[in-house]
Amino acid sequence: MNWNKLNDSAQLEEIKKESHQYPVLILKHSTRCSISSATLGRLERNWKQDEVGDLKPYFLDLIAYRSVSNQIAQEFGVEHESPQAIVIRNGESVYDTSHFDITFDAIKAQAAALV
Repeated sequence: MNWNKLNDSAQLEEIKKESHQYPVLILKHSTRCSISSATLGRLERNWKQDEVGDLKPYFLDLIAYRSVSNQIAQEFGVEHESPQAIVIRNGESVYDTSHFDITFDAIKAQAAALV
């Protein structure tokens, strides 16, 4: 899986712009949480880029970049959770989920619904 690293709040404006062309996934991951690690591993093992089309995945280490995580919650109107998957389309959050509800199939369904 080819993650795009999210480590600067300035990238959020670029993500909003990109999301007008294709859906964007933001995965917020806690390096201190076993549930987050298990969810990340499962997602990466099951990821098939050809099944999600143009969806662009971003990875945020929310421990190292907590201020970016907080800004995501504010900018996209989602409550902070960890781990958390957020799908952005046309500059807005159209889907968010957390913990073991983060699955490749759920993300794939969201990407397909946005085409």
